[in-house]
Amino acid sequence: MASRTSSPLVHPDMDGFDLFKIMSALTDETRLTIVVTLAASPGLACNGFTQDVTASVLTRHFRVLREAGVIRQHDIGTRRFNTLRKEELDQRFPGLIDLVLKESVGRVTPYTNAESA
Repeated sequence: MASRTSSPLVHPDMDGFDLFKIMSALTDETRLTIVVTLAASPGLACNGFTQDVTASVLTRHFRVLREAGVIRQHDIGTRRFNTLRKEELDQRFPGLIDLVLKESVGRVTPYTNAESA
């Protein structure tokens, strides 16, 4: 039986970043909270995030962020780790993530019990 981590992870190249897809991904409060958390604590495993939603819904949020190019995911064993693609996003859209993080203050709070790698 194949593990859940055997499915290929789709990450767009920097040239494939679509500003509207990125902004659409960031309109959801849960996804914005994930981004804010990763900005403060890079390299977190999916299972380390506070889950105020079901695991399957959280998985979908990670997929939307990954496919938009906002985060990068990689597997180590059975755990999937996440990092914010800030440097790449800054090269393509200078200042975008800094602005998003600045504007998120007071809107969302980073998850506090997240576990890092």
